[in-house]
Amino acid sequence: MSGVAEADFLLEQRGTGRELGAWVVGAAFGREGRSAGFALSDGTVHLAATADHAAAWTRIEAHDGAALSLAPDVAQGLLSGGDDGALLRIAPDGATERVAGFGAMKWVDHVTTHPSGLRAAAVGKNLHLLDGAGAALKTLGPHPSTVGGIAFDAKGKRVFASHYNGVSAWFVAAKEAKPRVLEWKGSHHAIAVAPDGQAVVTAMQENALHGWRLSDSQHMRMSGYPAKTASIAFTAKGRWLASSGADSVVLWPFFGGGPMGKAPTEIAGGDGVICTRVACHPQHEVVVAGFADGLVLMAEIASGKVVPVAAPGRGPVSALAWNAAGTQLVFGTETGFAGLLDLAKR
Repeated sequence: MSGVAEADFLLEQRGTGRELGAWVVGAAFGREGRSAGFALSDGTVHLAATADHAAAWTRIEAHDGAALSLAPDVAQGLLSGGDDGALLRIAPDGATERVAGFGAMKWVDHVTTHPSGLRAAAVGKNLHLLDGAGAALKTLGPHPSTVGGIAFDAKGKRVFASHYNGVSAWFVAAKEAKPRVLEWKGSHHAIAVAPDGQAVVTAMQENALHGWRLSDSQHMRMSGYPAKTASIAFTAKGRWLASSGADSVVLWPFFGGGPMGKAPTEIAGGDGVICTRVACHPQHEVVVAGFADGLVLMAEIASGKVVPVAAPGRGPVSALAWNAAGTQLVFGTETGFAGLLDLAKR
């Protein structure tokens, strides 16, 4: 964004940052709201207390290898997966508990949870479901390839796994573990489920997104990106799907018959720098975006108003997350910078 470099950045006014020394592969808040975490490629997880930005951050030697995934746990704390095959729970005070082990040569590529008490971990071609106590519920798969992304629907009734040639949709409580397969040729990675449960969208290896309307399996093709899309997210009410992969935030309309036959809206762009991550506010039609030069911006979709969050110069943004209340924000970069901001009204 032209002129942003001269602007006042929220990180300087309302946040704190740390150089953590390794690629930030994931960032998340605990659902209890007291902790924020950053998972790094050196296997460490760093915890920050959300109530006291000046307090020292806790460094946890979590994985024997690289951390690969991070998500809020079902009630409090965080869930971390690594290339050591370990699935770990990290409490708000930094206490670490091994929830599951899948073998030293297995990678826990993706983790996600649902407030109802469900945990999901993608390991190779399989998706493992566990309860809030860590007990194994079932293993779903094998899928046609290594799972590229996982997501629960809003009610926690279904879990979706992207993979080569499509997506598998599994009913969590089904007695017979047989998926509904949504097919489309190619390699599917990042995945997002609409809040109303009526659509699922994936980012593909090609510079495109693909979606399915679940009521009738109608295909939705969203293309035209100059780069691969690594990050997609629906707004709180599901009206828009925000995506990275262009020199702006690309927003596809999921209303009025869209996205098919509708042009996307583009906001917060203009300097030719690729957007690398997006995260939508949990209540409002606001999206925060990180770019390949380290710039972080917040944009209101209706007005297009842009608020600068963090200045460029710290490497490509690789992780972004809101807290559940939408009052705090975390981000991390490939060079190891991590930021925590408090955006609550004062």
